[in-house]
Amino acid sequence: MPGILYLIPNTLGPVELPSEDGAPHPLDAIIPREVQAIAARLDYFVAENAKTTRAFLKLLASRQPLAKPIQEIDIAELNVNTAAAALPALLAPLLEGRDGGLISEAGVPAVADPGANLVRLAHQRGIQVRPLVGPSSLLLAVMASGLNGQSFAFNGYLPTDAEARGKRIRQLEDRSRKEKQTQLLIETPYRNAAMLEALAGNCQPGTLVCVATDLSLPTESVRTLSAAQWKTALAAGKGPDFHKKPTVFLLLAD
Repeated sequence: MPGILYLIPNTLGPVELPSEDGAPHPLDAIIPREVQAIAARLDYFVAENAKTTRAFLKLLASRQPLAKPIQEIDIAELNVNTAAAALPALLAPLLEGRDGGLISEAGVPAVADPGANLVRLAHQRGIQVRPLVGPSSLLLAVMASGLNGQSFAFNGYLPTDAEARGKRIRQLEDRSRKEKQTQLLIETPYRNAAMLEALAGNCQPGTLVCVATDLSLPTESVRTLSAAQWKTALAAGKGPDFHKKPTVFLLLAD
């Protein structure tokens, strides 16, 4: 009988261990204890990034014993460069009866994450898939933005070329206006400033733009202003502190 593919949520960024004995463990505020227990008993993971997964397992090991020493836990990588032909081999241990976990570099697997194709193949191969509760930066951003949570769409990354990016922003703004739909975007963290400048410069003045940074972390920041207000803030040097920090951008046209 095949094993179970657990979709293991990860933290949305680095989590520091408590400095004092008896202090609350920071992982408990992010990942439910039952989910931690399931992850701790697995010895096979398919990960977007093996190094990040080992850091997560190290954090988990500070909370409870793992099934094996971290060095003996099998971690196979699955990222945007993984060929479709390589996916069946990643499921081979599960088809042999071994439980495994799919884990993203940050947040929940298979959402804005290359793991979705593996999940689809697992269904095709008769492998049970169990999604576990954990932080999603996209949902947290929608919750905190004050924008429309009844209808929203995730658009991933926009073009890096300034002209193409501006055109795409205007298309999404038009869609938002017509459908009253919140549009979500992400950007490589070191280009956050360029993205916000593009949103402020290409959106209509009254369009609401939310910048949600380091969600669920101690440095969390969420600000929603109109495009005109962001333009003024940026001109005054009062933009967000989000350089090289994971950020979700949202817009809702009036």
